[in-house]
Amino acid sequence: MNISQEKIDKLNAVVKINIDPADYQPRVEKAIKDHAKKAKIPGFRAGMVPASHIKRMYGKSILVDEINNMLSDTLNKYLEDEQLEVLGQPLPKLGNEREYNWDFADNFEFNYEVGLAPDFKIAFSADDKLTQYVIKIDPDTLATRIKNIRRSYGKMTNPDVSADDDVLYSELTQLSPDGSVFEGGISNTASVRLDQIKDEKIKASLIGLKKGDELVFDIQKAYDNDAAKVAGLLKIEEDEAADLKSNFRLNVKNINRLEESDLSQEFFDKLFGEGTVTTEEEFRTKITEELESMMVQDSDRKLQEDIYQYSLTKVDFELPDEFLKRWLKATNEKLTEDELQGGYSDFAKNLKWTLIENKIIRDNNINIEYEEVFELAKIRLDQQFRMYSPQPLSDEQLGQYTVQYLQSKENANKIFEEVKALRVFDYVKSVVTLDKKEILYSAFSELVRA
Repeated sequence: MNISQEKIDKLNAVVKINIDPADYQPRVEKAIKDHAKKAKIPGFRAGMVPASHIKRMYGKSILVDEINNMLSDTLNKYLEDEQLEVLGQPLPKLGNEREYNWDFADNFEFNYEVGLAPDFKIAFSADDKLTQYVIKIDPDTLATRIKNIRRSYGKMTNPDVSADDDVLYSELTQLSPDGSVFEGGISNTASVRLDQIKDEKIKASLIGLKKGDELVFDIQKAYDNDAAKVAGLLKIEEDEAADLKSNFRLNVKNINRLEESDLSQEFFDKLFGEGTVTTEEEFRTKITEELESMMVQDSDRKLQEDIYQYSLTKVDFELPDEFLKRWLKATNEKLTEDELQGGYSDFAKNLKWTLIENKIIRDNNINIEYEEVFELAKIRLDQQFRMYSPQPLSDEQLGQYTVQYLQSKENANKIFEEVKALRVFDYVKSVVTLDKKEILYSAFSELVRA
């Protein structure tokens, strides 16, 4: 067997594999004998089928399988031995197909195109400067948070007249263009939350209503054409909600209001423990501290995104684009040309970041231990469980679930990649200059959305 490599350019190569009869015949003969021992063919006792009979019946298919196995093993070993960092997977070279007799005497030649990872250097130092935002809570955000907390500990009442932020338990009935009830149309009784109404005129018309009052409104305009919201309210499919053009009649069945809890000592003790907070000023300070602590995560995400974008601009290298596009098409037959061209830019950007990550890890001898993967998986599972139950699992139970979760190769790879990214971000943050900048939460939100 002979295997060689022809460099096309810095990013593309062709690997040629020549396989002679002496290379494959022993493997094929062994495979035929193994098949004969297991074959169940009428007229022969089990395990007593002559190898010559198997060769005559299945020889060509066995030969094809063994050649494919040899190709896979040989190519993978060659790439490993030569320490070639390939992108995607090798692909049979186009326009190089040959006809073979498959008569156990062919001299085979196979050519594979290989996309090679670019050679590049990237180094960070104190000369690299990035902004680390320290998010401060603005008055509106604090007021909204306090209001939500007070309402969550408040009590439900049923006032006579609706006001802003009330919930109208109402019957909603689809109308025809002439204003009559649409025969066979949509009808549902649902809770209409005034704080979710986007159109200010419609919201104003829903304030001041009493039990039994009726009004007609444009449901699409009310929710700013939010199909998901409309579908949930009317208990219909989202596609149907998106196409809905009718007005609806709203009949008020009841008015629900969640009264805010008083800022009493009892309320403070429920939130923070007995005697921890005793004044409204201390309460506001405590909520501000908790919000700003939560905002650290938002600031970290922003910094990670900035490191990602900065790294991509810091180093400039090319990829074997044409090979990668062909590989993407070969591994996803349903991928259309428009989808390929439209999505390739993002794919290439993410691939470049992966190469940068790997380079930083290699150059700085960053080792990722199983314990790190296990602990992060544990945290992610704990977060998921807390979404469904406020009662946390015991550490022992969480550990058992984590072991089961990581038994899936897909899950293990996903968490490993997250740990890898976090380690790279931590390294970059430790060597670059981080300029701390205070910013109000409202301004930070605008910055992230921009």
